[in-house]
Amino acid sequence: MVSVMKDMAARGKTVIVTIHQPSSEVFAMFDRLLLMSEGRVAYLGGADKAQEFFAQVGLPCPANFNPADHYIYSLAIVSGREAECRARAQQVCDTFASSKRGVNIAEVTQKIAQQSNTDLIAVSQCKRSPYKAGWMKQFQAVLWRSYLSVKREPLLVRVRLIQTVFIAVLLGLIYLRQRITSEGVANINGAIFIFLTNLTFGNVFAVVGVFTGEVPIFIREHTNGMYRVDVYFLCKILVEVPTFVVIPFIFITIGYWMTGMYPDTAAYFVACGIIILFTNAAVSFGYFISCAAGSNNLAMALAPACIIPLLLFGGFFLNNSSVPPYFIWLAYLSWFKYGNEALAINQWSRVTNITCSTSRFPCASDGHAVLEQLHYHEDNMAFDIWMLIVLIVGYRLAAFIALALRARRQ
Repeated sequence: MVSVMKDMAARGKTVIVTIHQPSSEVFAMFDRLLLMSEGRVAYLGGADKAQEFFAQVGLPCPANFNPADHYIYSLAIVSGREAECRARAQQVCDTFASSKRGVNIAEVTQKIAQQSNTDLIAVSQCKRSPYKAGWMKQFQAVLWRSYLSVKREPLLVRVRLIQTVFIAVLLGLIYLRQRITSEGVANINGAIFIFLTNLTFGNVFAVVGVFTGEVPIFIREHTNGMYRVDVYFLCKILVEVPTFVVIPFIFITIGYWMTGMYPDTAAYFVACGIIILFTNAAVSFGYFISCAAGSNNLAMALAPACIIPLLLFGGFFLNNSSVPPYFIWLAYLSWFKYGNEALAINQWSRVTNITCSTSRFPCASDGHAVLEQLHYHEDNMAFDIWMLIVLIVGYRLAAFIALALRARRQ
């Protein structure tokens, strides 16, 4: 080990080692030597010149004797001989302090102390950032660490991809190749809503522990001035953006064509964009729960209790026109409302004819009639997309505020 440190020192590195009773072979590797006794410096200088100094003091190192052991014995305070040993150690320290090298070291030390006091006064008189690095350096370091934490868990990523493909294929088989009939309309509307429900629960519970699992580490490192709250928050969400773009894209690609939704390339890509925005709105809500809860158990308990009321305003279980007035405000916070309406408009606005195959379901003549039954308006497409973006930004801003308040309280 000492030989390795010797090589590092030879390459220009500064190596400081505290060692007790080294062998003569190990001691010979050291370049400089610091000996202390009773809190005072007994010697500081080249290791090869220490024997000469101790000989001048009247404590020469015997022949064939380990110099390190000799210095320890000369400066040690032996039980029962405390007065004698302290007098000898004081003599060595006084001799070094009065030597030319000792005086020089004292002068340099005094200058450094004076400069440090001046710097401390200057720092106390001006405002200084409590962080050890600038914003960009913090961002680069924390982003790289967040990326590595995701990269170290390739199995988790593969499991999520396999799960996404499996559920998409399963739902695709259940709703396989629906025709544009009265039954098909009900089935496709049900498929759209079950797609949204699956993407919500699957992705919210995937992120609900992102911040709760690292709260103690985050609080300690933030308190020590390693990085800002906004840097940590941004890096945690940015490193997961590719995941929450790829997963919903794969899911809707499989589900869209297997279910038999409107067979148009433009409509398909619009549906992909809506699903990606919808998923990220749900993920943003998961981030908010994670930051507000503080513990994983509390977050897991709060998530479903908060999602279910928002789920009811999606337009599938409760018609939009039937929402009680005192819950209108809650409906505007539901990403289900905007995602379901946008996908329904994208699906039915181009359908010009619907076959009435049975009397068990109310039959709409075309896609516009379907939207009227759902109390959806075709002009709301742009509004729904913008509201999904607003929810993404709003929930993430609320999550950041919750995290910042938690860090401030700590």
